[in-house]
Amino acid sequence: MIEKFNNIWYLIVYVIHFAGIAVYAYQTVFQTRKFCNKFEIDDSGFPMVRFVGAFMLGWVAMAIYIMFIRRNGVVAAGSFFNLVFLTNLIIFLVNSYSLLIDKTGVKTPEKSREGIIAPLIFSALSASLCYGLADKIYMY
Repeated sequence: MIEKFNNIWYLIVYVIHFAGIAVYAYQTVFQTRKFCNKFEIDDSGFPMVRFVGAFMLGWVAMAIYIMFIRRNGVVAAGSFFNLVFLTNLIIFLVNSYSLLIDKTGVKTPEKSREGIIAPLIFSALSASLCYGLADKIYMY
């Protein structure tokens, strides 16, 4: 399995990244009330929170498929890695705008910082995967 990811470092980054996404997916889909209470989101927001969680579940399912089932592993999976990176980056940018500039609906700024920090970390992890696995994920 390590050879699919060039070395142990990128395998660890891959596992950490998608384990983190899986935690958020689980919280948003299966522990919606607890997640929404944490961020003071009204019950009417449950469907949209689960909607976003469903996207994350799709990423996690694809990550599991690439890691354990796909014969060539990450080879030629650049589109998936790029989509995950761009989505993480755009979430970071939009949340930064929403929480630091617009501030509409921000009730507790100290709790809301997670909405900036987590996507920033996920962006950094996914960017390192795109860079470190470039020789495998991009087929020229």
